[in-house]
Amino acid sequence: MELLRNVVVLLHIVGFAVTFGAWAAEAAARRFRFTRTMDYGLLLSLLTGLALAAPWPAGVELNYPKIGIKLVILVVIGGLLGMGSARQRRTGSAVPRALFWSVGVLSFTAAALAVLW
Repeated sequence: MELLRNVVVLLHIVGFAVTFGAWAAEAAARRFRFTRTMDYGLLLSLLTGLALAAPWPAGVELNYPKIGIKLVILVVIGGLLGMGSARQRRTGSAVPRALFWSVGVLSFTAAALAVLW
């Protein structure tokens, strides 16, 4: 059971890595656009995060402040990606740079919290 939990933790970190990696690729290309890959990474992070919020196996102590902060970050990233993607579809232009950089900083912050806290 512990191995299964560790696999879910790994997938959770991979979800944020996919989101951040797709963001970094767009930043390196100076396109400043949001991609579906970012959405998929965020979805993976959400699903695995929900699975990790359940107390399994028995005896695992959950860090509720960390869970809450990471959930807030995930919701904010989702909102930013949603707003930026809608704007991209509507206008066809790149998202505002402040919005774009916010997603990168928040993704990195979420991954850092997962590993360091």
